[in-house]
Amino acid sequence: MSDNLISERVDRRTLLRGAAAAGVIGIAGCADDDGNGDDGTGNGDDDGTGNGDDGTDDDNGDDNGNGGQTDVIRWHAGGTGGTYFPLSGEFEGIIEDNTDYPVEVSSTGASVENVGSLGNGDADFAMIQNDIAYFARNGEGLEAFEGDPIENLRGVATLYPETIHVLLNPDAGVESLSDLEGMRVNTGDLGSGTQVNALQILESAAGLTTDDFDEQNTDFTQAANQLRDGDVDAAFVVGGWPVGAVEEIATTTDVQILNMSDEERQAARDDASWFADDTIPAGTYGGIDEDVNTVSVQAMIATREEFSADTVEAVTEAIFENLDRLSIKTDFITADSAQDGMSIELHEGADRYFN
Repeated sequence: MSDNLISERVDRRTLLRGAAAAGVIGIAGCADDDGNGDDGTGNGDDDGTGNGDDGTDDDNGDDNGNGGQTDVIRWHAGGTGGTYFPLSGEFEGIIEDNTDYPVEVSSTGASVENVGSLGNGDADFAMIQNDIAYFARNGEGLEAFEGDPIENLRGVATLYPETIHVLLNPDAGVESLSDLEGMRVNTGDLGSGTQVNALQILESAAGLTTDDFDEQNTDFTQAANQLRDGDVDAAFVVGGWPVGAVEEIATTTDVQILNMSDEERQAARDDASWFADDTIPAGTYGGIDEDVNTVSVQAMIATREEFSADTVEAVTEAIFENLDRLSIKTDFITADSAQDGMSIELHEGADRYFN
């Protein structure tokens, strides 16, 4: 890195700290693509410490080693059929226009895969679900993380609800979650956040385990194709509405979305604190003419502990000072709500901006 660029970033850091002092207070388990297609399979095998030994913060919090930072910020999103990927593309434009950092957005399997990539240093920022963040940081909840926490996982901001869509083949005659007993159900990619959410909801709200139905596992786009072709009776999709894969199938196929009962939603909330009541408004998807009651988790931005605090602060400031440039989830993403549901420790750089 050139001396001029270092000098520019030091000057920028000084300005950022002044802005943070003005005080903007605002900032997470599960899905989508999570808003998008949380079909990740990350294995969480990293010891969680990252490779930032040569980039440790000094006493004043400056990351002189830059946390192993490369010339390009590596931002891991999710599947192209969900919300994470297009929203990350909008973040990319904002960051590049308002900081000195170029950004490379990658399509991934979303939450589970992404926390593994942050853990081993392959990603700098990533979109994940707040329940998956909690599982990963604490080494529980998913086989990928059991006894192997991603210790360097840190939060940046929560963004919007990740809504649980239970798509139905109208010919299956499903009116409740318990009706899925004995049916073919796509619960999302194996090991994904979507699968975790689906199995939690089926067990807590209907008493169903994988012994009680024919479980299928694919990503959102393939699940939609299975539903269209009559190969499954139901498919779980987790993402911020409108989810691209659901929009697409709704334009070509007669599809229903399960309207969860109050009792089913209560059971899901009682079983897992990260679930919250949610509603998909009528008209969100073609053929869905009435509000659909369901539950949701939260989408969030995460990073890794050893990554430069100055860069994280600059990226966070760029996003939340330019929210007017977003066209996706604009009713939900705000600085004031950006710490709501944050399920893991906040990164130093994000803390500087919000607090």
